[in-house]
Amino acid sequence: MPKTRRNRLLLAAALLVAVAAALYWGLRKPAAPSLATSPVTRGNLEQTVDATGVIDAYTLVSVGAQASGQIKSLKVQLGDVVKQGDLIAEIDSTTQQNSLMNAEAALENIRAQRAVQQATLREAELAFARQKQMLADEATSRAEYESAEAKLATARAQVRALDAQTRQRETELGTARANLGYTRITAPIDGTVVAVVAEEGRTVNANQSAPTIVKLARLDLVTVNAEISEADVVKIKPGMPVYFTILGNPDHRYEATLRTVNPAPASISSDSTSNSSSSSSSSSAVYYNALFDVENPDGTLRIDMTAQVSVMLAQARDALLIPTVALGPKVPEGGPGRAEGDAPRQRGNGNAARAQGDGAQRPRRQQPDAAALATSNSYIVRVVGKDGQPEPRRIKAGLNNGSSVEVLEGLVEGDLVVVGEVTDAERASARSTMRGPMMMGGPRR
Repeated sequence: MPKTRRNRLLLAAALLVAVAAALYWGLRKPAAPSLATSPVTRGNLEQTVDATGVIDAYTLVSVGAQASGQIKSLKVQLGDVVKQGDLIAEIDSTTQQNSLMNAEAALENIRAQRAVQQATLREAELAFARQKQMLADEATSRAEYESAEAKLATARAQVRALDAQTRQRETELGTARANLGYTRITAPIDGTVVAVVAEEGRTVNANQSAPTIVKLARLDLVTVNAEISEADVVKIKPGMPVYFTILGNPDHRYEATLRTVNPAPASISSDSTSNSSSSSSSSSAVYYNALFDVENPDGTLRIDMTAQVSVMLAQARDALLIPTVALGPKVPEGGPGRAEGDAPRQRGNGNAARAQGDGAQRPRRQQPDAAALATSNSYIVRVVGKDGQPEPRRIKAGLNNGSSVEVLEGLVEGDLVVVGEVTDAERASARSTMRGPMMMGGPRR
């Protein structure tokens, strides 16, 4: 065969193969996607409001000095556990002792003056009695009688004045004794020393302000202060169960009961009442403090620790659960188990199905009532049937925490619900993505 003719035949054959391949790939239908499913399982479900909180002491007291002077001795250290009445610090009491002795001397002086005046009063009473008798016997003048009466009234008034001064000196003596007692600073509560503000040798001046010596806190019971956003604060109320974890031990869950929810945000104590401050604060996030108390016998919880708080709104135990992404459209309550307008899939000749559809008028789909949908808990989900094909089914949903939903009716444990579809291209892309790092991390040769 001539070489030129053979080349033409080979070229024609190559063109025919190319055309056939083009027709094949052009008319080839894309591969049907495979279904991503999830089984219906049993478990516990919680609907919560999550927040971040800070651990505070249930009781925190700043122990200050009411007396001025130099701190002579400090009896406690940071972390010491003290009982109510235990000695914490002593202040130099020289000035207070001198004031006490002066007050005692002043009181003794007034008491002595009263004793003298009491004798004078007795003398005036006797003189008045004599003048009164002599006046009755007409043995004295009226002027002498009135003079004795005036001296008696004066003596009685002086005794009353000295009684008032005595009470004044007794008050001053009590104040001096209290000031001397203030030089011994004792614990007002049972607690732990969480801060030592002053040190030995420091001079404190209680006349200007009450200086803090130490801070005591009750740590066997702590208070968690959780910040609840304004979007969630309307959902919670006192008495709801609450639990939290700490960063150092996220596997341990502390449980408590919500004690109170503050009616105003914490920023209200620092915000100005001016219009400018109000307008600027309205653009920022608003949080309300929710408080609850937790027993802390071993002292694990410490002041200013961060707590991941969850307020329990509702919970379901041993419930049927499916992923939230499996939920389809919401439908009104009641009715058949299939969605309106959804018919079972036709198998066989598609022309026969179309011919049957052309011969009968299709029923008009009615739009569901918006109010009925708002109050409905029914949804349509796609469930894998015995033949492996998905079919719509109506279910009644319960709690929904955003990731899982409780199924009250319509499904049984072990059913497979459709959560998505995965195509061959997506699977190939995923395999190539995983293969790349594996190949890059392999040994070099």
